[in-house]
Amino acid sequence: MHDLNVLALFKGAERYIFVYDDASRDEVISAVRNAAADPNVAINWFDAAVLTERAKLQTAAAAVEPDSLNTGDAADEEPARF
Repeated sequence: MHDLNVLALFKGAERYIFVYDDASRDEVISAVRNAAADPNVAINWFDAAVLTERAKLQTAAAAVEPDSLNTGDAADEEPARF
């Protein structure tokens, strides 16, 4: 099973939510940058920089996060990473 990462941006009434796995990090960063370049999308370059940095931090945190953090009763459940 692959762990999933979530990036969320709330701008006024608009919501941008990106769900991806670690192998897709580069693709989600490209999607965020493409959105910032599109004048029809409310994501600006500052938003893109923040989201890109968070995506990189999520990947770095996953690399050092021990598997023993799963403290729930169900073996398949893992803590959410935001």
